[in-house]
Amino acid sequence: MGVAELAFETILARSTQDVNRARSKGVRLVPNAAQTCPTRIYAWSVFALTFALMLSDFVPRTVIFAIFPLLKTQWTLTDTQLGSLVAIVSLIVGTMSLPISVLADRWGRARSVTAMAAVWGLATMACGLSGGFVTLLIARAVIGLGEAGYGSCGGAILMQIFPSRVRSTIASAFLAAALFGSVLGVGLGGILADQLGWRGAFYASGALGVLLALVYGVVVREPPATALQSNAEDAVRPAMRLRSIAVELFAKRAAVGAYLGFGFQCFAIFAVMAWLPSYFNRYYAMPTAEAGLKTALLILISGVGMIVCGHLVDRLGRRARRNKMRVPAAYALLSAVLLIAAFSVGTGPVQLALLGAGLFVAGGTAGPSVAVVTDVIDPAIHATALAVVALASSLLGQAPGPFVTGILADALGLRTALQLAPLISLPAAAAFAWGSRFYERDLHRAVTTAEGVRA
Repeated sequence: MGVAELAFETILARSTQDVNRARSKGVRLVPNAAQTCPTRIYAWSVFALTFALMLSDFVPRTVIFAIFPLLKTQWTLTDTQLGSLVAIVSLIVGTMSLPISVLADRWGRARSVTAMAAVWGLATMACGLSGGFVTLLIARAVIGLGEAGYGSCGGAILMQIFPSRVRSTIASAFLAAALFGSVLGVGLGGILADQLGWRGAFYASGALGVLLALVYGVVVREPPATALQSNAEDAVRPAMRLRSIAVELFAKRAAVGAYLGFGFQCFAIFAVMAWLPSYFNRYYAMPTAEAGLKTALLILISGVGMIVCGHLVDRLGRRARRNKMRVPAAYALLSAVLLIAAFSVGTGPVQLALLGAGLFVAGGTAGPSVAVVTDVIDPAIHATALAVVALASSLLGQAPGPFVTGILADALGLRTALQLAPLISLPAAAAFAWGSRFYERDLHRAVTTAEGVRA
């Protein structure tokens, strides 16, 4: 054991008794805003594993996109049924994220993350054993149960061990892992389906989650909420009542604008991502592997755009605070224009260029949304706040996006459905613009409250 690790263990041991005494009295542990990670090596190791698990989280969600054509042919499924195989995961994630996050705060976030990864990995492998649509739908629901709460728990772990000056960057990179995971899911899904069959694609992607769960459980320790505080008595205060939590989460209008804006924007993003492989298969006559790789490249562009656009928001936010929400509003509006234009032109290079540009800016709302929420919400309930962000993303975007687009495709054709789906980015832009009117006021209230608590 190195000197740094030994020092960390000593601090942890000394603080554990204080923490346990505080918990026994029914108080809530609140991390110090100035808290930093014990060692840089450990912090970045945790980031790497948490990032990798976010990749693994989204591989099982999106690997099915690339094998839609195979399932449609083998089981003669409708587009509505195919869409429901995507929607069920997001629906379960959305409805269960909040209660599971609350339980994880009590049981331990690192232990919860390990258990979640094991569940979604095993459930993904079980998809390969499915004998029909119903059994596959059930297995997909269990994937959602395993993934529920991971975004909020993983994000809360990272926000706890990294100092505030780098949290926006860390949050953007962590969320970008979702799109990079989608790239792996769609890209590898097509290749694995061609080489191993669609069942083999599920087995391989599920094994990744199980392997990472084992590594995470060995490496990552429960973050000690008070380990680096000079005085454990300053690190605790009474737990917020449920009514106070609800007021804090929804009375801040800037946060509500971020919830709604990000949720609606996810509708457009996931609707397009889910159906691009099928679109390339039907309108470009691409085989499964090629369609999956083409889609993966476009999703990769979106992930890069998420980081670049998020960094631009940070820079412009220094000039005017309201830009933290105004710029995401512009991203949503621009993405709607570009994506609608993409599906309105004929197939070919121009369409692909418009798709790349639209997806590049579409994901730029993710990091700023998380940053705004954590800016204005009490740090004591950041994990719960991030669960609300995940809830909005799932129930407003990830679940209905592919499903509604599938219904429209059955009725109007896939091209028309994909022309209509990006229209949801217009209310997303409106939500961000509305929230920007209250951002500075809500930020001032949050800072004033924090200063009152410290006093």
